[in-house]
Amino acid sequence: MTTSIAKHATSSGGTEAVPRGPRALFAALRLRLMLRLFVPLRKNRTAQLRYAAVLDGQTVNLHAVLPRSCPLPDRAAVVLRRGRRRHLAEARVYQGPAGELLMDAAILMGEEVGGVPAGPGRWKLRLRMYTGHRCRSVALLLPQPPVPYEGPTKPMEASPITGARHRVGRTVTGTARIVNSAARPAVEVVKVHMSHAGVTVDCRVLGTRVDTPWAEFVAAGRRIRQPVRPLGPDTYRTDVPLDRMEPRSSIPEHWDIVLCQETGPSLRLGRRLHDVRNPRRVFAMRSMAMTPAGRTPVIVQPRYTPAGNLRVTCTRMPEAD
Repeated sequence: MTTSIAKHATSSGGTEAVPRGPRALFAALRLRLMLRLFVPLRKNRTAQLRYAAVLDGQTVNLHAVLPRSCPLPDRAAVVLRRGRRRHLAEARVYQGPAGELLMDAAILMGEEVGGVPAGPGRWKLRLRMYTGHRCRSVALLLPQPPVPYEGPTKPMEASPITGARHRVGRTVTGTARIVNSAARPAVEVVKVHMSHAGVTVDCRVLGTRVDTPWAEFVAAGRRIRQPVRPLGPDTYRTDVPLDRMEPRSSIPEHWDIVLCQETGPSLRLGRRLHDVRNPRRVFAMRSMAMTPAGRTPVIVQPRYTPAGNLRVTCTRMPEAD
């Protein structure tokens, strides 16, 4: 039964991947109910979104066609509603080439970046139109969810400023909504400074607070504790201890960097807030030959793993073997 319902929902225009098991049955029933009942019933009474996506991790872009019964308003706004809380964002309604009314909106999310102060949760979307002293509102219907695209880049999954996550979804009746989530605990690499004198790493903490942290450089069977110094709110710098990272053989040694604290979890340094599919290739850094004081020369190569973790590879200079 689950398989047949899932197939029917997909053939009816749904593009969402439905997992197997009890959740698959619920998701397939929900999708079938939406596409076969609610969307057709509400089609002529709602503004239908032709495009809805979060492109930069924090700006919701909307484009919709309005019902024929709507007059051209003097001004319009998109209403974000969750329970009794409401926020308004400016929208533009205009006449299209075929005489239809169209709506465009770009909603910046997050009070920290000067946008809509909508916190975590599911926020339903409606279009409110003003003509003189009259006001009319219609729901924003999302017949099709955003479709992921292929290529070297992907949609931003989180705000590059705050780390908060925003995605476009829809209710069981097809109404569009924005689902906001707080930033996941992470340590984002801000900059890697390389010179012949050494390597330093700047990072910022997202989604959590750390108390008197320190850095640990971890390789196979080795662990080096290194102090960090604050640069600003939740921003820190640490020096790479190259004088203690000399390879024990001709085999390169790979060092991961972890931000630690006494009472909270340890977090690995990396780059998470980006839209590239291959951070190792796109964020590539040059290698450099360095000679720590009193040590043999080594080749130092900071790089990012496919998962986005920062890793420092140290290799003995061939002449040193």
